Amino acid sequence: MSAKPIFDKKNILVVGGAGFIGSHLCDELVRDHKVICLDNFITGSEHNIDHLLMNPNFEFVRQDITESLALTDKEAGLEKFKVAWQGIQEIYYLASPTAEGDFQKYPIETLLVNSVGLYHALELAKNNQAKLLYASSDLVYGEPTDGNWRMHEGRLGIVDPLGPRSQYIEGKRFGETLVTAYHRKHNLNVRIARVFNTFGPRMRFTDTRLIVEFTRRAINSEPIIVYGGAESKGSYCFVDDIVKGLVKLMEQGDASPVNLGQEQEVPIVDLARQIVELIGSHSTVEVKEELPVNYYRQHLPDISLAKDKLGWFPITLLKDGLGHTVEFLEASKGLIDLEKGA
Repeated sequence: MSAKPIFDKKNILVVGGAGFIGSHLCDELVRDHKVICLDNFITGSEHNIDHLLMNPNFEFVRQDITESLALTDKEAGLEKFKVAWQGIQEIYYLASPTAEGDFQKYPIETLLVNSVGLYHALELAKNNQAKLLYASSDLVYGEPTDGNWRMHEGRLGIVDPLGPRSQYIEGKRFGETLVTAYHRKHNLNVRIARVFNTFGPRMRFTDTRLIVEFTRRAINSEPIIVYGGAESKGSYCFVDDIVKGLVKLMEQGDASPVNLGQEQEVPIVDLARQIVELIGSHSTVEVKEELPVNYYRQHLPDISLAKDKLGWFPITLLKDGLGHTVEFLEASKGLIDLEKGA
């Protein structure tokens, strides 16, 4: 099949485009391209894309990709993008619950979206000769066998296929395998991004990720507990940097997986104190040496490949990213309080 002509701008499909990272990606892409955002709102939100709905280069399709993917149907409302004639040029696949609480709540959906849903997207990419980028996770590395938690793309770890996180980890591992199989059998032009800890505006106030939990506790003046002692560290990449990495990977990458994340470590106790200071909270920060049941140590990214291949590295300072994030979460708390009082 020959590639279809591009009339004016590329048609780009963002699956999971109403989610936290996906909506920021839509913001970036719609500046120069026509963007089709597909989501079923299982963890995404219409609030994340409200500001884009009147943009002539943006169109939203509410659809569960595990059931079907038919963008040429009139019901999809994509006549203005001439999808039937121009087709799709690029697909970013970010459809999956990613926060711990979400993939625990939706275990079957998490497995299906990283298998059946991804299959539908890969078939669409094959039929349109489109490039496809799959957003995977650092959790595919599992637990290191040598005690070194700094992960490069060639490292292998131990994964429990029946563990409490297996629906997400094995879903992402299978997704990478499926994408690679399409590349090998059909010569499909694919990318795999292994995305590490990401934070920023549009994270839900009820999210279970660490920065949101600390912020939520600080807003409510509750104690913040840091487990694993004062030496416990993590890394946190601002969402704008991740989005730029995804776009660069689509433009310049190949089928080999690439880590995207913040390589600089920060003591988690310092992270908590920065959040308390930003909010002006009366929360105390308590450090405990012991670890709770099912505590998972964070992976740290080696981004040498992203630097060399893409010329990409994060540029947002932690304090600046936290400032934007905390401001958003405080506003979200205010809206929740208003809705409760209504």
